Amino acid sequence: MRISDRQRLFHLYLHESWRRFSRRLALGRNSAFRFTGKAPDRLIVAPTDLRAVDPFVAEEIMQGRFPLAGRVLDTEGESPFEMDLPSQEFAVRLHGFGWVRHMRSIKEEDALRHLRHLVGGWIETHGRRIGGIAWDADIIAQRLIAWLSHSPIILRDAEHAFYRRFLKSLALQVRYLKHVADTTCDGEARLRVRIALAMASVAMPASEATIRKAARNLDAELDRQILPDGGHCSRNPRTGLELLLDLLPLRQTYVNLGHDVPAKLIPCIDRMYPALRFFRHQGGELALFNGATSTLANELMAVLRYDETAGAAFKALPHMQYQRLAAGRVLAIMDTGMPLSPELSRTAHAGCLSFEMSSGRHRFVINSGSPKFAGERYRQMARMTAAHSTVTVQDHSSARLSQSRFLGPIVTGGVSRVDCVRQEAEPDSIIARHDGYVRSFGLVHERDISLNGQGTVLRGRDRLLQQDGTDPAATNTASAVARFHIHPAIVLRQHSPHEVYLTAPDSETWLFTCRDSEVEIEEDVFFADPSGVRQSSQIAVSFTAAAQPEIQWVLSRQT
Repeated sequence: MRISDRQRLFHLYLHESWRRFSRRLALGRNSAFRFTGKAPDRLIVAPTDLRAVDPFVAEEIMQGRFPLAGRVLDTEGESPFEMDLPSQEFAVRLHGFGWVRHMRSIKEEDALRHLRHLVGGWIETHGRRIGGIAWDADIIAQRLIAWLSHSPIILRDAEHAFYRRFLKSLALQVRYLKHVADTTCDGEARLRVRIALAMASVAMPASEATIRKAARNLDAELDRQILPDGGHCSRNPRTGLELLLDLLPLRQTYVNLGHDVPAKLIPCIDRMYPALRFFRHQGGELALFNGATSTLANELMAVLRYDETAGAAFKALPHMQYQRLAAGRVLAIMDTGMPLSPELSRTAHAGCLSFEMSSGRHRFVINSGSPKFAGERYRQMARMTAAHSTVTVQDHSSARLSQSRFLGPIVTGGVSRVDCVRQEAEPDSIIARHDGYVRSFGLVHERDISLNGQGTVLRGRDRLLQQDGTDPAATNTASAVARFHIHPAIVLRQHSPHEVYLTAPDSETWLFTCRDSEVEIEEDVFFADPSGVRQSSQIAVSFTAAAQPEIQWVLSRQT
């Protein structure tokens, strides 16, 4: 390991140690008693929840079965909060209480009584002592937003004793969250904490000073995390959607109650919409980059119907570091960046220079995406370069992912520089290169893709070169594979050793051609399917640094 690598790791360990020390210092004794105080006597408003309701989930919960995170827990009459849970992700969903929204679909008193029993069960088993996953800052923020948004059904016809316990628990969680907000991991979790605290400040009785302070803290976090081009600093396309689902109700709550809206809130929302449209394929799905998983059409439409900035999507997001080619019915999106910081790389994928291509309502070339519910093993597999439509050298990823339990799954090395040039002449083209393989193999990966004005031909070139721009040395025996992951709905048919047909369900057909090397169809895994991990196919083109440093390929629509 080089000295610079050691220094980088030392800095990362030092940073994480300081964050954890600051957290322990802020908390002191791990006791809920420390955060007790006066409870509010009422709630002022219930913010709207824009997320979709599923009556089936509500019926299952009524029967004692919890279908969360791709698993089903049959409680057989017991409290789910006193049982061993099927997975970490299941625990996150259960303690976050996002499932409460589904109970809105059932009007019977028995359902509401059962819901109060479940909420009371959580307060009894987890609300008296701070600790465990239920008290992670991000989980508390999710729970506060859910409890406040759905307080009308939780508290409908509730006895006074339950009403008081509920408000007391809300107040305790708010006080605790204020203490840990600054020590929460950077990124989406920390911003959601500030959203929850701002929401609590207007939904619960609070002084004007408290409301203003929560608004200032939210402004500061929005200003830091929402980039000038509207993207989120995690570089995950789906994060913007998740945040808008909470920011839009918060904005409306400020307006309805006559409070001054935080100065950054509306401008940030307005910037986020064009970035969200940038990643939207015509079929309604979001592109799968850097931790993005499946997006249901009703999720996206729930947010887009409030879009007041309607207009054409940008050609590039320079701060989020993505490029977009569009012509006719065809769209291609390319990742031309790297994590903005190690702490923001916890969900980043090693997919530099990967791209996705769709035509009409069908996605043809995709990335494998991130699994929605699968365990950590699959989640880490999905982050590897081989799971993306880009070039892999010697089966190594272009980014090094930490295996340290202390640091967490951050990126510790690999790509340190990405250069990108846009040429907007006919055809519109993107030329980009990254240095992720320089340390290991002395190679730079350069890719350029171009789309003709009719949207019928997408051309690409992948090249391996040395840092000075020359061809690799004759002694460099490194081998490479250019992978093109194909959506499971697309049927592949080998036409010749250099050609493969891609056919969509409506018979739209594209021909993939590479004359520089043989084209192979291989088995693949699609991680981001709504139903779970799914089998799919990929196109693979192999070449070597010394003998064949460059390949050119073409995707052409067939008439």
